[in-house]
Amino acid sequence: LLHSQPGQRLLDVSCGNGYLLQAAARRGLEITGVDISSKALDHARRRAPHARVVCADAERLPFADASFDRVTNIGSLEHYAHPERGVAEMARILKPDGLALVLLPNAYGLLGNISHVWRHGDVFVDDQPLQRYATRAAWTRLLEGNGLTVVSTRRYERELPRTWSDLWRYLRRPLSLMRALASPLVPLNLSNCFVFACRRAR
Repeated sequence: LLHSQPGQRLLDVSCGNGYLLQAAARRGLEITGVDISSKALDHARRRAPHARVVCADAERLPFADASFDRVTNIGSLEHYAHPERGVAEMARILKPDGLALVLLPNAYGLLGNISHVWRHGDVFVDDQPLQRYATRAAWTRLLEGNGLTVVSTRRYERELPRTWSDLWRYLRRPLSLMRALASPLVPLNLSNCFVFACRRAR
């Protein structure tokens, strides 16, 4: 989805244990990860030894304006104390022709929150101090109100298996396999998560 080229500079904001950094390194990108957790960054260093990793607050990124070709934020922005500041910082450090990908959870995910509420009477909470859900339109307003322009939105549910290892994992979890098979039938506005592809606002 990043349409990346070898040598481009990628910043993974809230990189956690570094899985995306590891994948980006295989694509030949110049990679940097930033996270507020030094413990997570220890794992990221081991997983992606060629990455530059920085311990910092995503609401105050320690990078110059327009310094990255690609920016990612995968399932983290909804946990920030001030998500609007996080968006503004991603917009600030993104080059004018750059691309940002932001994954965010849907308040009305058919196979996510709606299913969970139906079974348990409450939204799904993953034991993080802050947890937000919103609709596609509300997340779009947050992104576009703070320096980004959404150019496309895709749904994210479960990926179909791509390797024998993936298939084996799914076969041990048949409900996850059924969810992956049903994913293409879920309408965008009822998907579990949204992947927003964004440009820097002009």
